[in-house]
Amino acid sequence: MSTYLSATDRCRICGNHLDAEDQFCSNCGTEVPQAEEKIAAPKQAASLYSFRCNDCGAAMSYDASAQSLRCPFCGSTSMTRKEDTRVLRPDGVVPFLVPHEAAVELCKNWIQEGFWRPSDIRERAMIEAIAAVYVPYWVFSATTETHWTADSSSVPPGSRGNWCPVSGDHRNQYSGLLVGGSSALTPAETFGVAPFDLNKAVAPEEVDLLNARVEEFQMPRKEARPLAVGSLQELERQACRKYVRGESRNLRVNVRILNMSSQPLLLPIFIMAYRYKNQVYRVLINGQTGKLTGGAPFAYGKLAGIIVAVIVVCLLIALAIFFLSRIR
Repeated sequence: MSTYLSATDRCRICGNHLDAEDQFCSNCGTEVPQAEEKIAAPKQAASLYSFRCNDCGAAMSYDASAQSLRCPFCGSTSMTRKEDTRVLRPDGVVPFLVPHEAAVELCKNWIQEGFWRPSDIRERAMIEAIAAVYVPYWVFSATTETHWTADSSSVPPGSRGNWCPVSGDHRNQYSGLLVGGSSALTPAETFGVAPFDLNKAVAPEEVDLLNARVEEFQMPRKEARPLAVGSLQELERQACRKYVRGESRNLRVNVRILNMSSQPLLLPIFIMAYRYKNQVYRVLINGQTGKLTGGAPFAYGKLAGIIVAVIVVCLLIALAIFFLSRIR
């Protein structure tokens, strides 16, 4: 059975945020009370059971009344129940706005689109599963102060070199930075289906999570935080690059991150798994905006045909040039 553990617990001595699995405070070393003392089971959680997909590793919470279970991430029916699972309680949930029927049509149309799709994909693509899933994410906010240095190709008149050193300072504030708490979705898939309007998030009690598919948090905050720091550094690198006139090289950023905070949210994503020639592909739809991303088979036969056609045309042109030169 799944019970919820708050993500906002703090050390009773220094007030530092505590993660669900911490035994000691990472800031001052104070022993953390036993997790059982901190567990708060809301009314909705009483009949939730946790299962793990044996194929892709996704962990899902299902209603106790669920009969046949199928993993929405890979379509597998090989699910193992986990006993006495502690589940991180989200601070908020972004509800679905796209109807299920509309998501199905978007997926079916997308599979057939594109010149490089196999010509028989409409007949041979077998949809394994399509489901509305609340996917867990850590949402970070922070302020950054960055000092940057680089070499610029825009040199002053009369300079002998091709590069000159430049530097500067940059300050920015970030919010809504997503780090997946999912064990199944990749950062590229998150980037492809984002953004979400996080201001539309509501309290978990306002959403019927009992009758919904909910993936459990697989990544604790202390593991998500370094990923957020790396994303902030890359965003600052891209931002500072714009201040270098001309071409740049040796761009270096020294980023100071202030006031970083995070909260766990559940975001709405339609997930469709389909099979083509024994290969499983996945399509994601933003359940709030309808934005779609996913994987699809590539028609290598079409590519080979185009390459052969180009070679034939080139040979014909070469032969024509050869005979014209002989006639002359």
